[in-house]
Parts: sequence; structure tokens; C-alpha cells
Amino acid sequence: MHAYRTHSCASLTAANVGDTVRLSGWVHRVRDHGGVLFIDLRDAYGMTQVLCDPDSPVFAEVEKVRSEWCIRIDGTVKARDEALVNPKLPTGEIEVYARDIEVLGRVNGDLPLQVFGDQEYPEETRLRYRYLDLRRERMQRNMALRSDVVASLRKRMWDQDFREYQTPIITASSPEGARDFLVPSRLHPGKFYALPQAPQQFKQLLMVSGFDKYFQIAPCFRDEDPRADRSPTDFYQLDLEMSFVEQQDVFDTIQPVLTGVFEEFGGGRKVDQDWPQISYKDAALWYGSDKPDLRNPIKMQVVSEHFAGSGFAIFAKLLEQEGTEIRAIPAPTGGSRKFCDRMNAFAQKEGLPGMGYIFWRDQGEGREAAGPLAKNIGPERTEAIRQQLGLDTGDAAFFLGGKPKTFEAVAGRARNVIGEELGLTDTDRFAFAWIVDFPIYEKDAETGKIDFEHNPFSMPQGGMEALEGDPLEVLGYQYDLACNGYELVSGAIRNHRPEIMFKAFEIAGYGEEEVRKRFGGMVNAFQYGAPPHGGCAAGIDRIVMLLADESNIREVILFPMNQRAEDLMMNAPSDPTSDQLMELGLRVIPQDQ
Repeated sequence: MHAYRTHSCASLTAANVGDTVRLSGWVHRVRDHGGVLFIDLRDAYGMTQVLCDPDSPVFAEVEKVRSEWCIRIDGTVKARDEALVNPKLPTGEIEVYARDIEVLGRVNGDLPLQVFGDQEYPEETRLRYRYLDLRRERMQRNMALRSDVVASLRKRMWDQDFREYQTPIITASSPEGARDFLVPSRLHPGKFYALPQAPQQFKQLLMVSGFDKYFQIAPCFRDEDPRADRSPTDFYQLDLEMSFVEQQDVFDTIQPVLTGVFEEFGGGRKVDQDWPQISYKDAALWYGSDKPDLRNPIKMQVVSEHFAGSGFAIFAKLLEQEGTEIRAIPAPTGGSRKFCDRMNAFAQKEGLPGMGYIFWRDQGEGREAAGPLAKNIGPERTEAIRQQLGLDTGDAAFFLGGKPKTFEAVAGRARNVIGEELGLTDTDRFAFAWIVDFPIYEKDAETGKIDFEHNPFSMPQGGMEALEGDPLEVLGYQYDLACNGYELVSGAIRNHRPEIMFKAFEIAGYGEEEVRKRFGGMVNAFQYGAPPHGGCAAGIDRIVMLLADESNIREVILFPMNQRAEDLMMNAPSDPTSDQLMELGLRVIPQDQ
């Protein structure tokens, strides 16, 4: 017999009744039913009920067993009484009568968290004892899902004639939009490597090298401020690049891959087949976000003309300033003062003085517009707003004004809250949208300086000719894929022409010498017959988070950092030893507290 097990804790059925078996696993829980002991024995595959009564030769030893001890059980498979069959378990028709036991690993002291049950524990406790937290059914399920998703992604990429290549983990520092993790060099004192923020430059160099189609399940390292949908240190992405392609070719490549994964692992939720392409400008206007949740049907609209010169002085005066506008958030079925007051309170929590509103109600003699705005602007303007927004009796609209960049984000969050609270958002669905036509440049409001707003390596639409005009009008062949309010994919058609790249950086104040210094490897390669190329990267952690129906990315990462970028289990980051610092030629300067 095998030293530890003849079967897993999920494999025994009624066909095994009478067999002598050996199982190993963890004690999920122990139950004492009038002197008869029952152990739910758990391994990575499932659960088996173990029975031990006073006639068993190991009853005294089994009495000592406690939750989460790791044990080996030898016994005989018995059929459960028909009334005691558990249809929820694959092993629910049988139990194992214990005849021998070996304790493989005992728990010393009290458990810091229970594996059995659904108790909630502080995240600090869960991360400090992650190895216990990972034993819980939900976490086992999430991590198995992650593994299966990665395997499916790989297969689907190979099926499209991509090959997987590995790029370096230790490389040169290169600004990709976040801070690098620097690695000191022992052989070159005073110099540093960096962990790659993404394989961006290497995958482009692969295209120059003639590989045509590349993909990788790539680790990426960024020293970022954490949030619920972002890891503060490292994450994984499905990274891909293709030669001789246009933007639509990239879309046509990644869509069937992601559609297939979401259909395979989405638990029966609807997966939209039509992925609209929405300009960055329109996404900001309609949704207040470049990662809109299209499960919510609400589209915001500009309604400035109805408030210009109106009796509502706040908006009327605001519109006299250059670059300002008034936007409306339609709220179908939201036409009650109670709901409008609740949304007004939401705006105040977001740091705004409030949010204007109009709601339409039935007064018996016909429809009536109500609310402070309706009284100030009059029935004619109010009716024009209603007609523009396509609203009716029982509906409402909320209004925000100013320079769009100052209120768009709040408007977007308000749209999401309205959709959820009014039951307009279809939660049983995955809705995708490509966000396209990103501006390459932006102007600093205080200094007037032109700088890159988005990826500086994107090919400008119109090439060199586009760079001769107003920089703020230049759009890039850059794109993101949004799903249910999260950015899942980001990519671009690359700027592979050195002369266009130098010009693009020159507009943002970076001379050719600086570009060659920062990106010399890639710029030099582009001088030797670089093909047109483009690609994208899909965030694996976020994909799994959506499929697992989790709202926090740490629930789908095996050993994540906490919100302060600390590994509480391994005590990282930690202080280096004096010998380590001396060997690297480094000195730590104490920071003022």
C-alpha cells in the first residue's frame, strides 16, 4: 500500500464499499455524536467522512485529533444509511471506518483563523497566515480557477499560431508610466538594474528580430500605490505582439481568446459578442470614464444650451467661462424626491456642494417637473431637457457643471450608483468595449507645457503629418478594452519609425539625445528594418477577479502584498544586513519620521 494514500478524499464511491483504503489530508472538523466520532477529512480534491466508534482500535488516538491536523487514516469503506446520504458530496454515499491513524502534522496552539465555515477575518490576519487562508474552500476554488484560466489562455494563443517566448526579468530602468523597482548591481557598484514594468521593449525587439507572433504569461513589476483592482508590486498579464498588423487585426486576435475564456469560466453569465469601439472623448462624455461599465444603459449628455442665460444663476454664470459645460445623467425610474435627495448626499460625500436634479411626476392633471432646478429654469427649458434625454413620468435627471475634467470622474461614479440603485445594471453579464483614439498629448493647466498624456510609443494617427499641427489634436493608435467597469487590456500600434518617434518626443520637450539615452536599445533596433507592429496585454489578475465575482484582486492572488505593499507572512520588505550593504556599496540614509 502507498505510504500516504490509495485514494483522494473525493474519489471513493459506493463501488468501493468493502475496500480497505488509505487517505491523507486535513481534519476539516470533528463531530462527537454520543461517543461516536466523525471526522470530515479534506484534501485538495474534496472531502470524505471518517467514522470511529469505541470498537475501533484507534478510538483513543482519534479522540485527540483537532481541526487542521494533517493525518493519515487506514480504514474500510462502508455504505451510509440511506437517510444519511449527503448528495452535495461526491463521496456522500460512503464513509470510512477508521482502523489505523498516523498524525503527519499537528497544530501547536490555537488556530489564528478557522478553515471550516465562512467566518470573516481581518485582511491582516488572512495575509499573515495566508497558508491557512488558502486552505479555505473559496480560496482553493479561486486559485484553481486562476490556474485553469491561464492554461486556457495559453491553449487559445497556441491555437492562433502564436509561440510563447520568455523575456528578461532583470533589465534596464525604463519609464513605462509607473515607478521601477531598482536592483543594485554587485559587479557594477553604484549602478542598478530594474525589474521590468512590462516586457514592452523586448517584445517589440522580438518583432524586429522577425518572430512575427509572440505571447507570454508575463510577470510585471511596478512600484504603484495599491487599490482594490491593482497589486502594489507585481502582477501577471497575457502579453502579445504581432508584426504587419493594423489596429483591427489586434482586436480580431484577442476577442475570440477572451470571449472563449469568459464563456468557459463565466458560470453561465452572458458574454457580449458585440464589442463596440468608443472614442476616448465619447467615453468621457457618455460614461465619465475610459473604462465604462456598459451593463448600465445610462448615457450622459451635454445640456448646456438649456441652462445658458437661464434663471438658474449658478449654471448660467458658469457657462460664461471658457471651456465649461453642463452634463445630465438620466435616471429612468428615479423620479422621487427621496432618491434625488440620496444622490445629492452622494455628491456631497464626493466633495461637491451637491448635484442639481429634476424629476417628473404625475399630478393627476398630467406630467409635472419638480425640484429646485425646474422652478428656476421654467417649464419650457425643463420640457426640452426631458425630450432630449428621452425621459418620462417617474424618471429623473441629475446635473453637474464646470470644466469637464473637474467633474467627469464624479459624474461617472454617480452614473454607476444610479444604475445599481435603480436596478438598471445587468449584473448577470460581461459587457466589453474597446476604447480607442486616445490623445497622445496634454497641456499642463498651470505651466502650459505639452507632455505625453498616454503611451509615448504609440503611432500617431496620420504619422509625421499629424505632428505638424496642434499637438492637443493628435490621436494615437492606442486602445484599451473595458469590461464591467475595469480595464482588462491595454495596447497600441507601435511607433516603429525613428524619425516620427524623435519628433513625437521633441514636441513633449525631449531631445533626440535624451531619447537615445533612455531607449537606446529599441531606437537603435528600429534603424535596421523594423516592421510595422502592434499588440496588447490583458491583466490576468483582473480577468480572474471578474470570473470569480470578487471585488478585491488580492482574493485571486496566491501570496499578495497588503495595502502598504508589505508581505506580512514573509516579513518583506526587510532591513538588509551590514554585510549585504557593504558588498553592494550602499548606505541607507535614515528618513525623518
